[in-house]
Amino acid sequence: MNGATEPKVTYKRVLLKISGEALMGDQGFGLHPPTVARIANEVKSVHDLGVEICMVIGGGNIFRGLSGAAQGMERTTADYMGMLATVMNALAMQAALEQLNIHTRVISAIPMDQVCEPYIRRRAVRHLEKKRVCIFAAGTGNPYFTTDTAATLRANEMGCEAIFKGTKVDGVYDKDPKKFDDAKRYDTVTFDEVLQKHLGVMDASAIALARDNNLPIIVFSLDEPGGFRGILAGEGTYTKVQG
Repeated sequence: MNGATEPKVTYKRVLLKISGEALMGDQGFGLHPPTVARIANEVKSVHDLGVEICMVIGGGNIFRGLSGAAQGMERTTADYMGMLATVMNALAMQAALEQLNIHTRVISAIPMDQVCEPYIRRRAVRHLEKKRVCIFAAGTGNPYFTTDTAATLRANEMGCEAIFKGTKVDGVYDKDPKKFDDAKRYDTVTFDEVLQKHLGVMDASAIALARDNNLPIIVFSLDEPGGFRGILAGEGTYTKVQG
């Protein structure tokens, strides 16, 4: 590959965190295969730059533990159901990436050997070194922890240089930009400001874990074609959450 034509990338190993809802497309529920394929293409464009990528995908398009608990289900059981939903999403993303000839491993915190690998940190690091995409499923394997916390935990364990949080908006705003025309976007914001102002980037335990390990979080729009690749090449619109 000609080094002159390829942009110089900012990070060599990153974790991409997306919500389960990102895979729904315009549907109200479940998986929308063309949307999954579009996100897979975004991942491929970054993978082609030589960046090592891990992913964590939420499960809210299939089942959300908190809402299940709110309807009277025991919280622990509801959370485990949510974790299983993330495995389904991870397998769907793996299928889409492998159609693009990208070697991908789904690694689950809850062992289910017939469909994916168990989480073994050193093995996962080796996959990344071999330029395989690692999709971490089933959260942390524990109830009461969100996939945001799982993403921050895995990013730290894998030695990632940043978490990329793909959302519906192109950064962090002081209020909801869909509801307020005067919402202002931050270029950078500190972890403490996110916690104090309840900016909703990730839940508090995920933000605290990122802050304590000095791991920046880059919030960008997943709906913007080429956005993920653009930011890694030093362009695009995003908010950087840092210490």
